[in-house]
Amino acid sequence: MTDSKQILVHPLMTEKMVLLQDERNQYGFVVARGANKLEIKRAVEQRFDVHVEDVRTMNVSGKLKRQGRYIGRRAAWKKAIVTLRQGDTIELVEGV
Repeated sequence: MTDSKQILVHPLMTEKMVLLQDERNQYGFVVARGANKLEIKRAVEQRFDVHVEDVRTMNVSGKLKRQGRYIGRRAAWKKAIVTLRQGDTIELVEGV
């Protein structure tokens, strides 16, 4: 995977991620399941023009869901929490 658009699927905008952005300068992304930490670091630095200090990743397993008598499973996905250098920021939501 070489393209940053393939590696970074979309940003995570949850209450917890907003707190991490404010307190620790950390940002969350949903990333491709096959991406490693170095690829994620390069993709964030290239796409947002910032300096990344640390990348933490975790695999989130899909939950079982039931609709009537049918049982299905949501898709599994990979989450990355990226710590930026002091003073760098990413404008994920404009005008909020």
